[in-house]
Amino acid sequence: MFKETKRTAVSTDTLIGQGTEIQGSLHCSADLRIEGRLIGDIVSTRDVIIGESSILRSCITARNVIIAGKVFGDITAEGKLTIMASGKLYGNIQAKSLIVAEGGVFNGTSGGMEETEETEWLTDNDRIQALSAVESTESQAG
Repeated sequence: MFKETKRTAVSTDTLIGQGTEIQGSLHCSADLRIEGRLIGDIVSTRDVIIGESSILRSCITARNVIIAGKVFGDITAEGKLTIMASGKLYGNIQAKSLIVAEGGVFNGTSGGMEETEETEWLTDNDRIQALSAVESTESQAG
């Protein structure tokens, strides 16, 4: 009669809780969630989550980064950087993907990750030519 539903929780291997203050570099090969304060760099091969109550003065290098608190420093994400509505980032980023939720703050510069041979980027001239081709097709159809 009742269907059992599976809930998938986001796992966190390492937690720095609210009320905790750390000074120094942090290197980890596990998912990391920070709810406290940190002064120092973070290098992780996994995901880093910065909770709403967090304040970091830190450069972060990780697979994916989610910011819901305040970060003062540069971020390098191999995958995705997400700034939540409560998140504030004051620093530069390098990431394959950037998402800033409405209300989120990003003050800095952004750049994509280093391109590979498989990556195809359009130059401004390519974009202009593509736009001209679309406009000419639309005018011929109309």
